[in-house]
Amino acid sequence: MSPLLSVRDLRVRFPLDDGVVKAVDGLSFDLDRGRMLAIVGESGSGKSVANLAVLGLHDRRRTEIDGEVRFDGTDLLTASERQLARLRGDRIAMIFQDPLTALSPYHTVGEQIAESYRRHCGASRARARERAIEVLARVGIPHPRLRATEYPHQFSGGMRQRVMIAIALVCDPDLLIADEPTTALDVTVQAQILDLLGGIRQEYGTSVILVTHDLGLVAGAADEVLVMYAGRCVERGTVREVLKAPRHPYSRGLLAATPRLDGDLTRALEPIEGQPPSLIDPPPGCAFHPRCAYTTLVGGDRCRTERPVARDVACHLAPDVLLDRKDR
Repeated sequence: MSPLLSVRDLRVRFPLDDGVVKAVDGLSFDLDRGRMLAIVGESGSGKSVANLAVLGLHDRRRTEIDGEVRFDGTDLLTASERQLARLRGDRIAMIFQDPLTALSPYHTVGEQIAESYRRHCGASRARARERAIEVLARVGIPHPRLRATEYPHQFSGGMRQRVMIAIALVCDPDLLIADEPTTALDVTVQAQILDLLGGIRQEYGTSVILVTHDLGLVAGAADEVLVMYAGRCVERGTVREVLKAPRHPYSRGLLAATPRLDGDLTRALEPIEGQPPSLIDPPPGCAFHPRCAYTTLVGGDRCRTERPVARDVACHLAPDVLLDRKDR
């Protein structure tokens, strides 16, 4: 069976006066139906930019986009705006990072959910109001008929995020993109939101892309992990493969900087030294080499001059050598 979403050599560039920002630089991945893929990386690694390109939300007059993005056989990069408008909100939906700015302060949450349902599904006002109440209940908001008449400022941060999920789910999409859905939420609410996304995927067979900067969040939620750095995929694999035995130095660095409850609680966290590279003038060769502690093991100037081949692990260092040095 072909994947629901197939991305091949996606490149997104923003021409500026200072140069061209290579926000996404040759990203490829597949997402099968009913699976959850976590895209992980530091801020500025290209995670959100890539997913906005999938949805066709970049201004094509100011953005250079190349590659291929196929959703259920349709190339989204060559689709017309009318085709994309039919897909967005209906078969593909997105949960944005900040619900307080994404939601309108002038309309009740019920009106905003109902409007999405009417726009994409052609329902009557009465049916759309009932559908709004149904999805509010579905995402775990108590007293949904009453809460549907309230405004976003009357909800807590976690409840506003549930409203965003309700808007995304109102038309039962095939693909749900969750862009940092747990930002600014406490750990208990984070767990509830991830459990909700996992339950939706299991119950309705919805494919999910979870965008996050925290590898620790994906352990119990995602099936696969794609680690991005400087607009490229540096490692991808199952959750167990990436979290238990990461093969790229950057993936190892992200894990070392993540607090763990099942390890040595007296051991200090190990931050990744240095700063993310400029995407206008990225380093030659491997973009991570200025921050990497393993370049001397490769030999010569290969890390500084030769870009690693895009594959499951984009690193010149043999995976078995890196794993043997896991306590470095």
